[in-house]
Amino acid sequence: MKQLFSKGFWQERDVEMFIGQQLRWGVITASVIAFVGGIIYLANHGGDVPAYHVFNGAPEYVRHLPGIFHGAARFDGMAIIQLGVVVLLATPITRIAFSVVAFAMEKDRLYVVITLLVLSIIIFSIFSGLGG
Repeated sequence: MKQLFSKGFWQERDVEMFIGQQLRWGVITASVIAFVGGIIYLANHGGDVPAYHVFNGAPEYVRHLPGIFHGAARFDGMAIIQLGVVVLLATPITRIAFSVVAFAMEKDRLYVVITLLVLSIIIFSIFSGLGG
């Protein structure tokens, strides 16, 4: 039996198909989550009259991952919408992470290094907060 992480187990076309399916299902999942969150939000706040003379940004609890998860567990519509956005942002990042594995299986060191560099820049940008 072939090893799971060997080049013979995964053909190049299989890797491309897996990455395509991963992106497709990530976007579909994010869309469904955001849609369900929108329905819940409208069911709870659809009749609210907005005050256009005062700007109210997003509440603090939906600006951080723990608050988003906690709010989604309480079926808060705004938190569920934010969870959909988080899943949408995570989809291409997981694609890049899988590409590192795929290049490593092909023993293509140059592309492993380049892809790890791209992945580390993205992760640093997300978690450092230097952008504002």
